[in-house]
Amino acid sequence: MQPLPSSRRPAVRRARVFSWLALIPLASVLAQGPAPAPDPLEGKWWGTTGSVRERVEVGLDFRRDAAGKLQLYLTQPISSYFAVPTEMEVKREGDRVLVDGLHLALSLKGDQLEGNYPGPNSSASFTRVESLPGDPGVPDFPKGPGPRWQTRLQGQIWATPAVRDGIAYVGTTGGVMNAVQVSDGQLAWTFTAGRPLFGEALATEDALYFVCDNGILFKLDRATGKERWRYELGDGQVPRVLPHPAVFEWDWQGPKPVMAEGVVFVGSGDGSFHAVDAATGERRWRFATGGKVRNGAVIDDSRVIFGSKDHFVYALDRKTGKELWKHETEAPIDGAPLVWGGKVLIGNRGGGLYALSAETGERLWRTFFWGSWVESTPVVAGGVLYIGSSDLRRVSALDPADGRVLWRTDVYGWTFGTPAIVGDRMFAGAAGGSPYFIRHVAGFAALERQTGRILWRWPMPEVPGAHEWGITGSPVISGDTVVVATLEGGLMGFPVG
Repeated sequence: MQPLPSSRRPAVRRARVFSWLALIPLASVLAQGPAPAPDPLEGKWWGTTGSVRERVEVGLDFRRDAAGKLQLYLTQPISSYFAVPTEMEVKREGDRVLVDGLHLALSLKGDQLEGNYPGPNSSASFTRVESLPGDPGVPDFPKGPGPRWQTRLQGQIWATPAVRDGIAYVGTTGGVMNAVQVSDGQLAWTFTAGRPLFGEALATEDALYFVCDNGILFKLDRATGKERWRYELGDGQVPRVLPHPAVFEWDWQGPKPVMAEGVVFVGSGDGSFHAVDAATGERRWRFATGGKVRNGAVIDDSRVIFGSKDHFVYALDRKTGKELWKHETEAPIDGAPLVWGGKVLIGNRGGGLYALSAETGERLWRTFFWGSWVESTPVVAGGVLYIGSSDLRRVSALDPADGRVLWRTDVYGWTFGTPAIVGDRMFAGAAGGSPYFIRHVAGFAALERQTGRILWRWPMPEVPGAHEWGITGSPVISGDTVVVATLEGGLMGFPVG
């Protein structure tokens, strides 16, 4: 359960005017009767909460509003919350303090608050303090080498580029699939699909497969961009609502096709999942879920595994499409899974990263991401799991055996993509956006893989008039170049070194 209202809306900032009391006649004030006695809960509290997988620092500020009701302002640095009004009812039952919307239940004992937040599995302890920390801002990091080249395409780019043999393939909301040379950013060819493209393409030895919002799965000749066949997914009329300051569907991802033994597997916006003959474009089978399937699947031996916005992770027999198991995660899933060490690793919009048994679907562990959606696909290197996030703004390193957090690094914007790892460093893109209740600024950063320390950060300026800008897809390594796509419709090539 995320600690702020699930609408993800910007917090309402109410101006406080203190001088009005001087304008009210004293008799009028006295006629209202005595003010309520101070509650010993009022004031600021600082402490820690969490589990054996991770403990974080949290600040609580209980104040009386103009109507005399207690209000809670939350400071949670891991989530970039600083004095954020929760706008939730604070209940008092003797020494008990309850905020149902935050799953907060504490007991007041002098200058100590003890109990649980957020939820019964997170023990919390707070001490009264005089002040709470504020937003530290973005430090001045070295800017790094900067891009070698930048190529302007048209429309927005939400997807991750697919790179193979020195060519980056990426689609835009302008309805064009582009093939771009990684060496210099020059266009090799373009293909007009006709409707917006949101998902990453699959580049094989001789072909390119991708999904278009006209409900078509395309297969192109990878060398020339010539169409070989098209397959009807059946979701050409399914609506899509992109990120917006006050509309919260945030339906911006697209499914990436995957292939095994001559069969292409891909999801659809109507909730179906398809197996398509790669040579002919003919359907092998179709499976229906209860929600949109907006991201890729993973092949695991005889299984194909994917998530749906109906909250379930599905494992199907990839030969027949028969359901082998499904697991309820209690929130929409729009990230692709990773299978590692017999585990299915997948996040959801309920603030959790899950590890499931690939064989049975049984939950092995779940790590909380402090209210942030988890839309990034994990990657494992050197026995460590690395993953981005959403509102959390962090790149995180975890032990994939038990979900224990090793470190988290703030990259100051939405980190929807998967970090790209090469040697002892990793690269992460971030998107910025405004208005929003958390500050998000766009940039591209290189981090030290073992510690998460930021080595350099290339800032990306705010785009006037836009709600969101920067990088939403994943960086991709191609030789000595890191390729990233921007929401402004650009492709950039940074040096790896």
